[in-house]
Amino acid sequence: MPSPSAVVPGVGIQALILCGPGVSLNTFTANEEFLKALIPLANRPLIYFQLSWLKKSGITDITLITPPSTVAPLQAALQQNPHLTSLPSPSPSVLAPKGLDLNMGTAELLRLPEVQACIKTDFLLLPCDLVCEIPGESLLEAWMVSQSALGGSSTVSEGRNAHGPTSSGPGGEQGGRRGGLSVYYQTQGREESVKGEGTDFVAIAPLGEDEAPAVSHAVDGPAALRHNLSKVVLSMPMATVKGKMEGDKGLLLRHSLTDKHPRVKMLSTFRDAHLYIFPYWVKELALRQERFQSVSEDLVGFWAKAEWQQGLGEKLGMDEIFHREYDHHAESGSHDGESIEEEIDLLAMSTTKSRLNVNVASSDPISFASRVKISDATEKPGLKIPPLLAYVQRGSAPFVRRVDSSAILLSTSLRLAKLESIEEAGAAASPFAHPQKIAHPEGIAQRCTITKSDCLIGQNTTVESKCVIKESVIGANVKICSGARLQRCLIMDGATVNSSCTLTGCIIGRRAVIGKDSVLKDSEVGDGYLVEDETDAKNEKFMIFEGLEDDEDMDGSEDFDSEDE
Repeated sequence: MPSPSAVVPGVGIQALILCGPGVSLNTFTANEEFLKALIPLANRPLIYFQLSWLKKSGITDITLITPPSTVAPLQAALQQNPHLTSLPSPSPSVLAPKGLDLNMGTAELLRLPEVQACIKTDFLLLPCDLVCEIPGESLLEAWMVSQSALGGSSTVSEGRNAHGPTSSGPGGEQGGRRGGLSVYYQTQGREESVKGEGTDFVAIAPLGEDEAPAVSHAVDGPAALRHNLSKVVLSMPMATVKGKMEGDKGLLLRHSLTDKHPRVKMLSTFRDAHLYIFPYWVKELALRQERFQSVSEDLVGFWAKAEWQQGLGEKLGMDEIFHREYDHHAESGSHDGESIEEEIDLLAMSTTKSRLNVNVASSDPISFASRVKISDATEKPGLKIPPLLAYVQRGSAPFVRRVDSSAILLSTSLRLAKLESIEEAGAAASPFAHPQKIAHPEGIAQRCTITKSDCLIGQNTTVESKCVIKESVIGANVKICSGARLQRCLIMDGATVNSSCTLTGCIIGRRAVIGKDSVLKDSEVGDGYLVEDETDAKNEKFMIFEGLEDDEDMDGSEDFDSEDE
């Protein structure tokens, strides 16, 4: 029997990666030539980690979405960067919608005509700064099994049934795969945790007996992930929750939530990874709700509430989305072989999950946030809201992290530097491991100290005598002059650290120069910046270009590559 990795569940699924310029890391992205997706993390561009993860998951239909101003450097990197060119074919495509600007939110982005035209099947949506060690095939398998995706991926058909996706779900919605899957990870108590990292508020409920996959206990392999699935019933940034609590003098919840889910668990130290597996119909939900700005707060948040808040699904237009194509089939009266096959209730035939019970919503619709567009449709009895499931990282689970701040960039780089190289670990090496810890041993002087177990040193880098380097990541073409001392530092490609410098907890940008006898602690030096000799600084940022504010670009609270900072 083939191994789980031999069965590729990602076929028929497409992926959209949101690549913003990254002002949350503006020390290193002030120049548009260096967008966020190309910032080096453990000597590889950030975008490498998503592309590698997707390729290993069997997904080859990958689209990078970026503003028109950053298309050229992104395409150049895909064609020239050795880490990106080493990935299996085909190369991802780059989409630069004309209407995409620096202030646009993720849900707004999904409504752009070019993005709507791009989405042709069920899809993954993820940011350009995600590092995920969870096997992608395990997430896809958990989603397929829990959502009864036995009919294959919902794709746009051609020919006589070109009006929509090819298969109909049990509730009347097109596509077979009814719900979605999101990922949340723990931010506290881990080696890579940083002080003050933003978190999200997420409330989860256990799956019912008629909803849970047929894995009743923890097991090894991909099936173990299915055992840890929950249902999302509330999701929003902690900043939003704190604002509500200040205004309402407490956290107010509707009775309908506890009536529907009496065993709710509320988490405040976890963060939304912004990794979503969405069914095809989410494309239309985003298009209909013109006031949705953020995917994580608006689209995901209202979808989660619609599952238990009566009438909300109708106000979101979900009934029309799910039943329009079903009604079309009924009115056409077609009984050819293809249509008959589409009407089969695959969920009832599944041996991995019980049939879902359909709850009849009988109460009147209730009002909710004014920014949601209210549909003119009347409430339809029997509307079943597809569940939004969550995989919540627990304990020593695989590594998951959003690398969207300087502190996280440094901590994550240092963590990855501790991984055993492929040369040392062989087949047991991590998917993030490098072939060797020191890529160019010839450039290392004999009279220097480097702790190989927690350091990475890139190609064509020279380290002169009497240097001491501990727990650091050194990029390619870097020059470390004699007597320099580095601890917990990230030195990017082409930088120069002159003689007798002492750097602790610093990030040095590409082609930056640190003057001799300088002492820097917990500081950042931007790309191409020249730090004068004998500089003594702590908690400083040295930049060539300044004046960009975090709340003015796509990394802000509603912006498309980092929604909840």
